[in-house]
Amino acid sequence: MMAMRMAAAAGAVALVAFATQASAQAILGYGQKNRDKPDQKQYIPPAKAQEKIFPLDSTWTAVSLNGRPFAGADRPSFIIDKQYRARGFGGCNTFAATAFPLKEQHLAVGPLAITKKSCDKAVSAAEMQFFTAFRTSAQWDIVGSQLVIKSQAGELRFDRAL
Repeated sequence: MMAMRMAAAAGAVALVAFATQASAQAILGYGQKNRDKPDQKQYIPPAKAQEKIFPLDSTWTAVSLNGRPFAGADRPSFIIDKQYRARGFGGCNTFAATAFPLKEQHLAVGPLAITKKSCDKAVSAAEMQFFTAFRTSAQWDIVGSQLVIKSQAGELRFDRAL
């Protein structure tokens, strides 16, 4: 009987020693398994471009719409203040709207409130093209010193007014 107990105790000690040795090998060998293999390239996603901040409280004067320059001294212009109110001049009439710069350089412009001054047909047509492009604004960017607004109706370019 005593011999059986000693054999059981020895077996238990051997089992603990084996388990301890296996654990030690597992711990020490962690990450060592593939050491003979060449390093594999790990995928690292590209860094996001630095998010730009829309220049609030700056007045912008239109330069062109879809590459066609605005003519004359009365070019369209606008400003968006810190309360996200846009106001400006379309070439003949003044306007106001809400405008929200959004993440990833998107821009949401609400319905325009426009005065109803009578203007020359060519000026009125250019003004309506400007209003349509501004109202449907989707994205904006600062390229060099110009503000570029892309919309369903095309691309508007602006210079910062002094």
